[in-house]
This record gives sequence, structure tokens and C-alpha cells, in this order.
Amino acid sequence: MAARSPRLIALLTVALLLGRAGTGASQSTARAKQDNPQRDAARIVSLVPALTEMLFAIGAGPQVVGVSSFDTFPPEVRALPRVGALLDPDTERILTLRPTLVIVYGSQQDAAARFERAGIRTFSYRHGGITTILATIRELGKVTGRNMEAERVATELRAHIDAVHERVRGRPQPRTLLVIDREPGTLRSLYAAGGSTFMQEMLDAAGGRNVFADVKRESVQPSHEALLERAPDVILEVRAAGVGAKEGPDARKAWSSLASIPAVRNGRITVLVGEHLVVPGPRLAQGVEALARALHPEVFR
Repeated sequence: MAARSPRLIALLTVALLLGRAGTGASQSTARAKQDNPQRDAARIVSLVPALTEMLFAIGAGPQVVGVSSFDTFPPEVRALPRVGALLDPDTERILTLRPTLVIVYGSQQDAAARFERAGIRTFSYRHGGITTILATIRELGKVTGRNMEAERVATELRAHIDAVHERVRGRPQPRTLLVIDREPGTLRSLYAAGGSTFMQEMLDAAGGRNVFADVKRESVQPSHEALLERAPDVILEVRAAGVGAKEGPDARKAWSSLASIPAVRNGRITVLVGEHLVVPGPRLAQGVEALARALHPEVFR
């Protein structure tokens, strides 16, 4: 198998590429007693890009003193110290930043335990659906002393998603293959969104039907036979900026060997590029709208 893109792996974390199996219940948990949120979260290190975006969206950006190796948004994070990522958190580097709160992914239990032994609070998170994303924004508001800002961000995000869904309500729902990764120029190492991921909910809100919705995993590596059997009407390929984005319109050539698939036969293959499509954070509604525009272009003219 060809090497995976480290940027995309980081953005989707365990949920889509590393775990490849559902994690069950989603959670976000802040540990240790908190008396004064803004003081107790005065120096934050975030190892989860999606939550870094949430922190800046709710106005807690000035409290962030370190981010993961793969954080790029908002632009302010580029000036912050890099402290590793999901698989390689640099705990020594993190400790030198004197954090009062470290945001970790749920699988980083060893790192979290070390921080807690050092008397540093942790906030543990696992990917879930849209409800989990909204709840996490609100929880971050509580632990950072930004309740009002967090409530506003969560409310606006929900409203934007609902507005997109309302716009496509009643339209035919095309059977859709949502491709999250493959080797450029070929269909090798192809991964598609399964039925247990926030991307499944994004597609639902955008007015599409995931051809792998019945597969209760976060991602699927289908055979060519499975693709032919599922016969999607539309193929949407989502890519983070810079990850295979240069292939662009040439993506259709890679699908020419499966010409009997309706989406290929009818030229309904679209490549969508941007981190808002794969990061479960405050830009999620932009991703939902991008999917909806690709599935139902007539509604957005």
C-alpha cells in the first residue's frame, strides 16, 4: 500500500483512516476540578486540529500556546510552537510550554496520564456526529470561560446546516459514493466514508444517500466488485487542501475502468478540495453546503 498523506491522517485522526473501525460512543471530557475557567485554561496546548479551530472560533485563541504538527487554521496557529500529533506527541516540549490545559484525542491515554501526574488538566475528545461537534464547542466554552461565544458559534453552525438541509429538502437523493482517499491517478488504496462518521451526517444534510451507509464503520476499502454492485449515481471525492488536489478534473480518468457505474457513465464525478470538508469543527457547515452544491447544483443557481 502506498504511503498515506500525513496531513489527511491528522485531520481525520483515528476516525477515518487510522482506526477504520467505529469507536462507539463519542466523548469530550475535561478532568480535574475547575474553579476559574479563564485562569485554569490560561495556557492551552491542543493536539487535535478540529478543537484548535473551535478554540479560536469561540475567542479562546489568545489562550492557545501550542498546537499539533498539522494545524494550519486559522492562520494565527502558524506562529505557535508545534508539539507533535496523534501518534507522536512531544510531551517534553509540551511541558516546557507550561500549559494549564492540554487537549488530547481519546486514544492518547498515556500522554494524558503523564500530564495529569504533572498536575495539568486534560480535555479528552473522540470524533462523533454533528451533535457531538456542537456539544464539544459548548464544553470548550465552559472550560475556557467563553460560554457566550461558544453558544453563539454552536447555534450559528446548527442554523447554517439546517438551512442547507431545508434548501434541498424534497429533492431526489442521489446514491452517492463519498471518497475520502485513494492513490492519485488510480483507484488503488481507495477509502470511502462508511455509515459511522460525521461525514455520513454531512452527506445526509446535503441531500445525498451514502451507498455504504449500511456499513457501520467509519471508512470502507471497497473492491471494484463492491463499487460496481453499489452503483453510485454520484461520486464525490473530498480532499484536504494540498492532498491530491492537483489531480483535479483528471480524476475522471482514474474511474474510466469502471465505466458501467452510473456516476462514471454520466460524468457525475466531482472533486471537492478544502479542510472544511474533512475537519469536524466550526467550518463543518461550509462542507455541508459544498456537498449540497455538488449534489444539487440546480438549487443553488
